[in-house]
Amino acid sequence: MALRRFFVGGNWKMNGNKESLEELIGTLNTASLHDQTEVVCAAPSIYLDFARSSLDPRIAVAAQNCYKVAKGAFTGEISPAMIKDCGADWVILGHSERRHVFGESDELIGQKVAHALESDLGVIACIGEKLEEREAGTTEEVVYTQTQVIAENVKDWGKVVLAYEPVWAIGTGKTASPEQAQEVHEKLRAWLRANVSDDVADSVRIIYGGSVTGANCRELASQGDVDGFLVGGASLKPEFVDIINARA
Repeated sequence: MALRRFFVGGNWKMNGNKESLEELIGTLNTASLHDQTEVVCAAPSIYLDFARSSLDPRIAVAAQNCYKVAKGAFTGEISPAMIKDCGADWVILGHSERRHVFGESDELIGQKVAHALESDLGVIACIGEKLEEREAGTTEEVVYTQTQVIAENVKDWGKVVLAYEPVWAIGTGKTASPEQAQEVHEKLRAWLRANVSDDVADSVRIIYGGSVTGANCRELASQGDVDGFLVGGASLKPEFVDIINARA
């Protein structure tokens, strides 16, 4: 069994200004963070430079989205090359808000994944079912389909983190129980074993997102196939330090 390094991403979404982010960054920079945990903060694109220049080097920076080509007449978009030019090393792709608020298709997300990886960015690739899909019993079908399109666009799995985020648990205060999270993560790992390879199944980190807090993070982190978290609202609060240290 590969030893998978615990991974905690903070997705700031469309939140913060320089004053509030400076305060948050100050908290993170002075905190005692578990040195075996990889930490990444996903800043709004307009603050990528600010975040990278202010955050301690032990904390990586991610963009929250990017486009599928390097440059061109795509008003409002940013490219992996621009993200790297700001000193960031990661990008979140396929987040449910991109899928369901902005209508991004599996195909487009797959193309973005391919281009980001070709550009040497790490990718936090998000998958997850909506409430009606879970209630209809189609969770596996939905997440396998989403994962299939991502997998078709990955050559080097070493630069990919898979984030399972049940849409019904994002920002709702509802969290998948540790058992629910473990069940889906275990099935995703089995899917990777059957459809990609044993090595990838053993080594790829599958992280959980959906109302992760300081109060529930340790129990979630104790599950064998939960390799970390993608944290929304709580990543803007001091309790993010507790989440980073969930396995300390």
